[in-house]
Amino acid sequence: MRIGVPIEVSKNETRVALTPAVIPTLRADGHEVLVESGAGERASFLDTEYEKAGARIIKDAEELYTTSDLVVKVQPPTHHPHLNKHEA
Repeated sequence: MRIGVPIEVSKNETRVALTPAVIPTLRADGHEVLVESGAGERASFLDTEYEKAGARIIKDAEELYTTSDLVVKVQPPTHHPHLNKHEA
């Protein structure tokens, strides 16, 4: 299963749905983890940390949403301001 981690678009949200520490466990269970570039920045996790943990960094939000089997977020799905469509 491809698990996607997008940037949280809620204005004051500083958390991220998955930390780099969780990635090896998901990979060991056979999952691929896709992380939108910058998704962990407000929580002080860099893209390089996700890459070292085994995640693949995706630069385009639309690609993340269209190629993921499951998207994990902190906040409920909402209107995505950059894609101009609802996340769900």
